[in-house]
Amino acid sequence: MDITLNDGHTIPQLGLGTWPLDDTEVASVVDTAIGLGYRHIDTAAKYGNETGVGEGIRRSGLNRSELFVTTKLDGEYQGDDRAIAGLEDSLGRLGLEYVDLLLIHWPLPARDEYVSTFRTFIGLQERGLVRSVGVSNFTPAHLARVIAETGVTPAVNQVQLNPFIPRLAAREAHERLGIVTESWSPIGGDGASVLESPVIERIATAHGRTTGQIVLRWHVQQGLVAIPKSRDAGRLASNLDVFDFSLTDDDLAAIDALSQGADAGVDSDTTGH
Repeated sequence: MDITLNDGHTIPQLGLGTWPLDDTEVASVVDTAIGLGYRHIDTAAKYGNETGVGEGIRRSGLNRSELFVTTKLDGEYQGDDRAIAGLEDSLGRLGLEYVDLLLIHWPLPARDEYVSTFRTFIGLQERGLVRSVGVSNFTPAHLARVIAETGVTPAVNQVQLNPFIPRLAAREAHERLGIVTESWSPIGGDGASVLESPVIERIATAHGRTTGQIVLRWHVQQGLVAIPKSRDAGRLASNLDVFDFSLTDDDLAAIDALSQGADAGVDSDTTGH
């Protein structure tokens, strides 16, 4: 299932997250995932595994045009056109001529370089080195400033998002602005036990599905893009198998009630690298 971005390109609704795999691990996982049907691979300069991601893509033998590849540039590449060399280096490690989506990894508002960096991204898009430009971990206020000062709306905002951390205010802003919401840690992580929730377990039993499939279905049924990660081939296959059933309105309401509140999750004004 693909979602159309505000620039006319499309993004597969489920992708493969690659943090914290190293080059050796990720090459094998990417190759396996592509063989299972994944067409969306997410990496970042900060992950230190772009070389392995590129190797996995080459091993798969799949035509480049059939893949959607995302990378992100962190604070090292913010300001003064540093993103130009940053993307060129990423493309060199990946062994690709372009990426489908380039994201600013964190806004780092105290440094006040995210607007100039996004302006550089727009130039990279115009050069054909990236198809779509977006951001990661931006708040609605950060987004408003980027749009006001560059005249370009990011195609995607990738944020920490799962049933415990639903990011309702961000999602409402994204919908209003025409930005696709992409979820990192979509089934929890960093101590979150979403998959162990009795509510998720009950719904999984009712549908004859795994708890992971229930949570991923919650994402895709609401029009979110999700990038779960796993080293296990069986789980990779299971995570992709969420398009042939639907959650009921009662299921969705029960999962929504798991929210830990508006302040749950990372604070993008004080967190990042």
